[in-house]
Amino acid sequence: MGGKRIVTAAVLIIGDEILSGRTKDQNSSVIAEHLTNIGIRLKEVRVVADDEAEICAAVNALKGRYDYLFTTGGIGPTHDDITADSIAKACGVPIDVDPRAEKLLAENYSRRGLALTPARLRMARIPAGASLIVNPLSGAPGFRIGNVIVMAGVPEIMRAMLEAVTPDLETGDKMLSVTIAVDRPESEIADIFSAHQQRYRDVAMGSYPRLRDGKPVADLVLRSADAVRLTEAATTLKTALGL
Repeated sequence: MGGKRIVTAAVLIIGDEILSGRTKDQNSSVIAEHLTNIGIRLKEVRVVADDEAEICAAVNALKGRYDYLFTTGGIGPTHDDITADSIAKACGVPIDVDPRAEKLLAENYSRRGLALTPARLRMARIPAGASLIVNPLSGAPGFRIGNVIVMAGVPEIMRAMLEAVTPDLETGDKMLSVTIAVDRPESEIADIFSAHQQRYRDVAMGSYPRLRDGKPVADLVLRSADAVRLTEAATTLKTALGL
């Protein structure tokens, strides 16, 4: 764990319900914050429908581009939960009921006095060669195959799986940030901010406008893995802005 290199990731949100607006995506922001905190830089987020071809295309594009690909959604017991099958296809491996996953499900449902029905057993179908991700809430595991980490879509379960897989992730330098609140519209400080970015090309800078009491203001966010350089850039920017 740890290190000096940059470790990158993408998130793939899977589900027709997200694209239709019926369900609001909560998972991407949670994953983004978590990855930032542990030293993994999230570079891309995609949303795709419950369509095998689309899932396979996205998985193949993203898993080769980044160190990790995190997916959420589509690993439940119903017919439209096709993520596991799609990822197995994308990775070129077979999929079947995994004895480890079946055991976890059987124990979970037994404790609850419920039967392990064929529908519930679908959640034990795991691509060959994958490792399991513990699900302490409902028993049905996620899985990891290569650099693809497959988690549930239910936010509470996704968070538990994300915590479970974190100790096994390689991480890099943490990206630090400083926010400078400016009580002026972007147009009034744009030239100063642009010149400052040119001076500190190694510090990422972004401006995020918002309204406060109907008045346009801006939050200037500076990011760097170098704490000393970040502090210097923030301090000199405040001086340039007269803050």
